[in-house]
Amino acid sequence: MEDKGILIDSDIIIWILRGNEKTLAQFKKLFEQSPLYTTPVTVAEIWAGARKNEEKIITDIFQSVEVLPIDKQIGIRAGEFIHKFSRSHSVELADALIASSVINYDLRLWTMNIKHYPMLKKNQFAP
Repeated sequence: MEDKGILIDSDIIIWILRGNEKTLAQFKKLFEQSPLYTTPVTVAEIWAGARKNEEKIITDIFQSVEVLPIDKQIGIRAGEFIHKFSRSHSVELADALIASSVINYDLRLWTMNIKHYPMLKKNQFAP
């Protein structure tokens, strides 16, 4: 199976910003092995919680990965995920958009919050 890339969830970037060496090492390793992506959702979440001293590293991270667009089809699927999983799994808009992007772009998701993504299968997670 060809690796089309990995979509990075907000929590991974937060771990990097908080100085988690293991997560940073894994990011560097994956960066060398596979294309890395994120979404405007993650960009917004990270900038919303940014600390003044983190601005440069946040800018560097988002310059090192491609930010994929969110289109109508991604929005429709995300709405379907919310409809199906909001009550049973408390799925919210941000996670639904990220999961829909994973499917739309045929990527794998790197997150520490697998429980937020009941709509994805085991093989859709990385690393």
